Amino acid sequence: MGMKIFSVFFFALLFLASPFLQVARCQSEAEADVAEAVEGGDLGIVGEDVQDFGDPNYSSAPEVKTVCVFPKNSAKYLPSQFQAQQELTDINKSTILPTCPCRRAATLLEMDSKNGNKCPKNITEASQIRHGLTLLDADFFNDIKVLEIAKGAKEFNIPIIRTNRKLVASINGGLHNPSPLVFNPEWSKEQSQGKASRFNHPSASGIQRPINEEDIAFMSVLELGELIKKKQITSEELTGIFLKRLRRYNPVLESVVTYTEDLAYQQAKEADKLLSQGVHLGPLHGIPYGLKDIISVPLYKTTWGSTTFKNQVLNIEAWVYKRLKSAGAVLVAKLVTGSLAYDDIWFGGRTRNPWNIEEFSTGSSAGPAACTSAGMIPFAIGSETAGSITYPASRCGVTALRPTFGSVGRTGVMSLSESLDKLGPFCRNAADCAVILDAIRGEDPDDLSSRDIPFGDPFSVDITKLTVGYLDDADMEVVHVLESKGVKVVPFKLNYTVDSVQGILNFTMDVDMLAHFDEWQRSGKDDDYEAQDQWPVELRRARVVSAVDYLQAQRARGKLIQEVKENFNVDAFIGNATDWERVCMGNLVGLPVIVVPTGFKNIPNPPPTGTRRRTTVNTGIYAPPNHDHIALALAMAYQSATNHHKQRPPIDDLGPNDTIPNHPTVPIPPRRLHM
Repeated sequence: MGMKIFSVFFFALLFLASPFLQVARCQSEAEADVAEAVEGGDLGIVGEDVQDFGDPNYSSAPEVKTVCVFPKNSAKYLPSQFQAQQELTDINKSTILPTCPCRRAATLLEMDSKNGNKCPKNITEASQIRHGLTLLDADFFNDIKVLEIAKGAKEFNIPIIRTNRKLVASINGGLHNPSPLVFNPEWSKEQSQGKASRFNHPSASGIQRPINEEDIAFMSVLELGELIKKKQITSEELTGIFLKRLRRYNPVLESVVTYTEDLAYQQAKEADKLLSQGVHLGPLHGIPYGLKDIISVPLYKTTWGSTTFKNQVLNIEAWVYKRLKSAGAVLVAKLVTGSLAYDDIWFGGRTRNPWNIEEFSTGSSAGPAACTSAGMIPFAIGSETAGSITYPASRCGVTALRPTFGSVGRTGVMSLSESLDKLGPFCRNAADCAVILDAIRGEDPDDLSSRDIPFGDPFSVDITKLTVGYLDDADMEVVHVLESKGVKVVPFKLNYTVDSVQGILNFTMDVDMLAHFDEWQRSGKDDDYEAQDQWPVELRRARVVSAVDYLQAQRARGKLIQEVKENFNVDAFIGNATDWERVCMGNLVGLPVIVVPTGFKNIPNPPPTGTRRRTTVNTGIYAPPNHDHIALALAMAYQSATNHHKQRPPIDDLGPNDTIPNHPTVPIPPRRLHM
């Protein structure tokens, strides 16, 4: 009876005690959560002379000298007799319950004495932190745990983060300190055995030097190599022809960053000297080429296409450059990359499509695609993380190979994502792609992801023993040509249940990229980026991807790889090379694909009097990892029966009544992730 009288008196005091603590009526969301937990019985309240901590009637705290909120069912942690010794504002300093969860919970109930706010300041802090946790989809913690997170992050996580950043993230670009976590796309449980042997390249016998330089410029690598080998032309002369074309068309296409003229003539003269001594280094001996400007060459700028780095000189000899130099190739130019390898905008402009110079080339390997298409170089090396080989090759009408991940070493190359980045060739035809791949493939000792893959010889594949699938969006001319050559072709669909493929790629690429450009973002250099709707936005978003969710994305990627492996029941398949879902899937799994031109169609809204400008049509031939030779062999078979890849873009002659205004009227489509 005495207890009931006390309770009535107690709640009367509570009603009159508006200046004091109110758990249930606090305006902050965080304090309301505590009140809700108390009311629901998840938390209990203990106050002076109040022993019924499990009673839900005490969901609003009385005016007492000591209050403690604690998890329900934790009564065993309480002392046998709760003794009030301190005022409410001192409870966080109390030593009555040093090991009790009450002490942590009491932090939430400290009054903000400075401004007289009735809401405890730590509860307000918890609410603010919880709002931040919504960005991580992690706002499920109660206030006690939220404040524990904040305390642990400040005392434990941040010092480690800052130490690691100082160790490895002070230099941008990912050129140093690669991650030891290595992606291997190998499908076989056993690693490939045996040493990779070189391809048996055919000779272009009977080739004669054309009379005019235009015809020379559009010859294939194998044909030019034969002219040099037979001494019908010197490397120095050939280098001059291509340097002249680069300077002639670059003002229109905006595709060259740096001319390496001095180096080119030096290498060309060395190639001619070796040949005069009876030394022939192979099909690339004396052949000019270009490199995407994320690939470093000593004494020359490596700008990464960015205003921030446009004067950067890296005295690093990229592995792929060393391979080409040892094969006798001659570097004539560093070619445009979209800024920091994103799309076709760079600090000097925006690269155009030679087949329709009112359009842009798309994809960050913009320079390699445009220059190869325009006959400004015989071949070029580009890169792909998410579409930067397939998209510009398709737009500019050239043959290009995105090889199996790990085929080509990446030392000295700006890094976006260590488990996605690949280097590959842009060429006149598939045979040239095979020649270039053979020259640049192999294990790079400083690139942990690179492997010496024992490819089969694409020039020796018996395609009549292959079964090739074709998707709904395949170019049927390719299907029919291959069928006529004895290939078994079947309808095909690559099934998998993973429905977050594009998101997995974004998480992987963006977080990896931010790790390589952490200093760039922290120092505010992203404000100088050429297209603010590209990397700046994406990398800010990546800043709040948690490590847990990044790893969950990699687990989902593993599931995707397993499902693709199980359903890839043909030797190769044919399908659209620029379908975005397929681009993401192929890069995540590590599939090789070769893009081949298959025809042309009229441009949208042509001038009424006609034009020679065209929209290129193409398709992709995909193979399992480590089976690039299959895709190459099929592409060579198709091109042996067609001549789409031999057509030349109308840069010099758009048509008698076709002009391009200074400000193109073709609307620019929204930019996508073409890296």
